[in-house]
Amino acid sequence: MVRSGGRIRIVLVTCGSRIEARRIARKLVEARLAACVNIVSAPVESIYRWKGKLETAREFLLVIKTAASRLGALEKEIKKLHSYEVPEFLVLSVSAGSADYLKWLGESVKVGE
Repeated sequence: MVRSGGRIRIVLVTCGSRIEARRIARKLVEARLAACVNIVSAPVESIYRWKGKLETAREFLLVIKTAASRLGALEKEIKKLHSYEVPEFLVLSVSAGSADYLKWLGESVKVGE
């Protein structure tokens, strides 16, 4: 196990449909904005307040693995691709992980390769 040095991030995004989740995930990996995107294929139930009303929705969770340096471009792309007016975009820091996995992740999101 090796410390990530603060370079690796996990981003959580929810989508309104499995089709939308797959489309966004594929585009993010193709654009090298994410090394990998997991789609939680069983819907999650979300309860939230939106425009003053209590809402409930079935959503699909994306778990996006990326580098801190790609966060700005990643957020911009998600806003462009997503059907929600305000898509979820929560960033979690990764303190450590497998040296081989962290190396692969970093190489997978390098620009120009």
